[in-house]
Amino acid sequence: MNNKEVVLTLQEAGNQVQTVNCRDVSPEHLKEDANYIIGNFVQLSEASKRALEAEKRYIIYEHDHKYIASRNPADYLGYVAPKEHIINYDFYKNALAVLCQSNFHKKIAESNLGLKNLVSLGGNMWSTESLELMREYANKEKTNKCSIMASQNWHKNTNDAIKYCQAKGLKPDVILSCDYEDFLKRLGSNDKFIFLPKTPETLSRIVVEARMMGMTVIANNRIGATKEDWFKLKGEDLIEIMYKKRKEIPTIIMETFKK
Repeated sequence: MNNKEVVLTLQEAGNQVQTVNCRDVSPEHLKEDANYIIGNFVQLSEASKRALEAEKRYIIYEHDHKYIASRNPADYLGYVAPKEHIINYDFYKNALAVLCQSNFHKKIAESNLGLKNLVSLGGNMWSTESLELMREYANKEKTNKCSIMASQNWHKNTNDAIKYCQAKGLKPDVILSCDYEDFLKRLGSNDKFIFLPKTPETLSRIVVEARMMGMTVIANNRIGATKEDWFKLKGEDLIEIMYKKRKEIPTIIMETFKK
């Protein structure tokens, strides 16, 4: 959803932007006079990576930890993997910039890669419609329950969130998969949100969404958003910060390509 807003915002600013799945890219597709924003490159061929490195006209918009073989820095003391577990090093090194989701994310990447082209965006992008919807929910009366995101992904750790509620005498409200608008409505109807991930969250959109809807967040120390200066804000004040990110993030991208 963040990437979609990046594309739309760049297009609205008059840029020609095309999207393609990385598995469908070959070196023959890459044009010398084009700039590239690389999102998920798990299925990008090594030949395409080498072709991009040769031109050095690309930005990596990093959402997780694709510089570690396991993609889980929590496997290692201090989130620092041994050198033999570092992957894609040259691909990161030769990027014009590696855009990280938060200062927490940037610090983990720096400690593993030791590169100087890492940039913290300190936030994400939401559509204006989503931000206005969260503004509406922020001003509604809330139920004394604890929202929990139901997830089959082990690292989202739904089970421990439920156990925490049981141990603390909180009323859990487990939110099953549904469309985005309904999900926000369910999430924001309660006064608390609990999230205890097992891997470092580079930002965690859902945590920011909970705060934008005026909720108290119960979390562990593996969430990038909680370490940003703006995390002390919630509701209207935080929504305004994320409105500013809609301008700041595309500006960073365009200025990087001008270098």
